[in-house]
Amino acid sequence: MNLGIKLLIAEDDPNLGTILKAYLMQKGYTVFLAENGAVALETYNREDVDACILDVMMPVMDGLALAKEIRKTNKRIPILFLSAKSLEADKLKGFEVGADDYITKPFSMEELLARLNATIRRSFDDTKPENNIFNMGRFVFDYLNQTLTCDGETRRLTTKESELLRIFCINFNQLVDRTSTLQKIWRDDSYFAARSMDVYVTKLRKYLKADPSIQIVNVHGVGFKLTQIVK
Repeated sequence: MNLGIKLLIAEDDPNLGTILKAYLMQKGYTVFLAENGAVALETYNREDVDACILDVMMPVMDGLALAKEIRKTNKRIPILFLSAKSLEADKLKGFEVGADDYITKPFSMEELLARLNATIRRSFDDTKPENNIFNMGRFVFDYLNQTLTCDGETRRLTTKESELLRIFCINFNQLVDRTSTLQKIWRDDSYFAARSMDVYVTKLRKYLKADPSIQIVNVHGVGFKLTQIVK
């Protein structure tokens, strides 16, 4: 799956960078390779790229700082992190700054390609209007603009809040499995990630209090359900 897609790769290891570029070009992608975060940011601002593969540990500007800069202007471009760091806290840092996936070194080229294709496919699905505007009770949720509006009052949501609420809205009145949701948004179903998810659910419940009929209900031991309570 390349569809003429342009990739930005930021990798300070020249050998790995060259291998990645050659492999992905062979698969039909147009690839821009940058040796550090600063050069990558210049390339991103100059070229119309469709997805980014960023090494976390780089000189001048690391991958986390680079992702933050990219997310200031583009909330939806797919970002994959490459890192030798495999601790849960390191992965969560990556997702907190806007990563769509986090791949731990060493990895196979086949795994990288599969994850890249899956992330890009999701980003294309996200552009479908029916998957982005949701009406529930007195609320209108605009996923692409990350806004939740109730009676003319608009609240801007974070990326994680928007991703989670969108899953709830797509599955309105249906069970949303906790484990699969953790894997989809956090790419991790550890205890630490689950606690982080609970914090975001609590935030969404607070926002939804403006219309008491719209509630996120716990399904004990399994997950959640966004539903409308009719009294």
